Amino acid sequence: MRDEYDTIVVGGGSAGSVCAARLVTEGGRRVLLLEGGHSHRHPLLDMPPGIFKMINGSRFMHYHTTEPQDHLDGRRHDIPQANVLGGGSSVNAQVYMRGRPSDYDAWDRVLRGNNDGADWSWGAVLAHFRAMEDNNRLLNDLHGVDGPMKVSDPGHVDRMSRWFVQAVQALGEPFNPDFNGPTQRGVGFYQFMNRDGKRSSAAYAYLAALERNPNLTLRLQSRAERLLIEGGRATGVVWRDRGGALHESRARDEVIVAAGALVTPKLLMLSGIGPADHLREHGIGVALDAPGVGANLIDHPEVPMIATASGKFGYYRQGDGWRMIRNGLQFKLFGTGPITSAGVEAGAFVNPTDPAAEPSIQAFCVPIVYLDRDTLSLVANTHGMTITTVVVKPKSRGWVRLRSADPAAMPRVSPNLLAHPEDMATMIAGQRFFLRAFATPPLASRIRAVAIPDPARLDDGALAAHCRRFVKTNYHPAGTARMGADGDPLAVLDARMRVRGVEGLRVCDMAAVPDINAGNTNAPAMMLGSRCADFVMGR
Repeated sequence: MRDEYDTIVVGGGSAGSVCAARLVTEGGRRVLLLEGGHSHRHPLLDMPPGIFKMINGSRFMHYHTTEPQDHLDGRRHDIPQANVLGGGSSVNAQVYMRGRPSDYDAWDRVLRGNNDGADWSWGAVLAHFRAMEDNNRLLNDLHGVDGPMKVSDPGHVDRMSRWFVQAVQALGEPFNPDFNGPTQRGVGFYQFMNRDGKRSSAAYAYLAALERNPNLTLRLQSRAERLLIEGGRATGVVWRDRGGALHESRARDEVIVAAGALVTPKLLMLSGIGPADHLREHGIGVALDAPGVGANLIDHPEVPMIATASGKFGYYRQGDGWRMIRNGLQFKLFGTGPITSAGVEAGAFVNPTDPAAEPSIQAFCVPIVYLDRDTLSLVANTHGMTITTVVVKPKSRGWVRLRSADPAAMPRVSPNLLAHPEDMATMIAGQRFFLRAFATPPLASRIRAVAIPDPARLDDGALAAHCRRFVKTNYHPAGTARMGADGDPLAVLDARMRVRGVEGLRVCDMAAVPDINAGNTNAPAMMLGSRCADFVMGR
């Protein structure tokens, strides 16, 4: 096995897949791509609603259990993260969302003062989004049709989703035909990263065509244990293959870490890059005292609202075996029907307290009673609807730390969701707004009762208690090895995604972002991988 490459990319997720593919196809580089997870080729992963089978128990996911959250009455909750080639793009609900221009212009204001000439404004990142995209409806200054990533309207829209969209319009919000268009505000139908009912992950879009390319060496179920740092430079990676054998691979040019916002800081710390005192606690030699590694954990907090239906509205009742068989046959024979939908067909971006300001809440409408371990004992297994409200620009910050110096140990994670009082106030306002949607025609007559939150207790204290009890991750951890301005002691990276103080080492996943974007993070992660490839190629 070759043990020397031009570039080593650690992590074959959304960012790492794009970065590795572009370095091979456009840069002509010999790349080793190390992915700790499994192959992405599986029927449940390919079909849109497979997410509901993946999320609560699967070999394609890792489950990070948080530290007890004191402000949530000691609750712990899980943060599922992908354990598969393609990362989140192989297991997520496929919603295609970029964030809004102001997200990236804010990054640029932070980073523009650096002496490396990198432009992170909306205009700069838009070029990458358009180049990635093959949209089945839109072609304009904001959307492209020549990229490898298939972006499509939902293949099936349930009538409950349509009633939701109409009810929110009745509350005064405009219909938005494109949440990635000139404005986020409004209600409408999401676009998705699939085509004809099949997932278009980063693995399919970027890596499938390179399976026989000799310049790409892909190793699955191969976990990086530490980076090799010699003379202030990253020179390679020590990794363990699926059989348990240890390998050492060298990079002539650069090492790029794209293991995700929870594992990237863990790998940096195992390699001696992190808060010096914390590393010494675990007997790890300090290669670089970098206090920002593992700090600044940001995630979108989500809180559900669930209502039961007054009839057989929405998708099949959980456990309705005949309807599941019928839908499966329709999908298999004709490629149509409910299985072409990931379930999250409709949504909204609103600002309940100031409609003229940028949206503060994103909503996901799922026309089914979604039951998990938190809601199973409280909600009937019947027809209904779940609306999830998400704070899109949270101010709460958490952290990631090592559990031990054992590379196989999961990191300690404390996201502190809703710890900041402004996040809690925003979430309560979002819950109140969409509770009104349940009671607004044409949705109102299709709702029998609101199950959670308790409709008899909707004062601020009761809603805050509801949020503390049910808040969980929106699966978007970010910011744990962020880019920042020169002189910022917590800035791990410069504006070209290079680790400050170590040559030949970059981070290109969502750990790198100065702040989280408003909306889903998979498309931004892919953009980060694409930008990193440009930086490596000197563009």
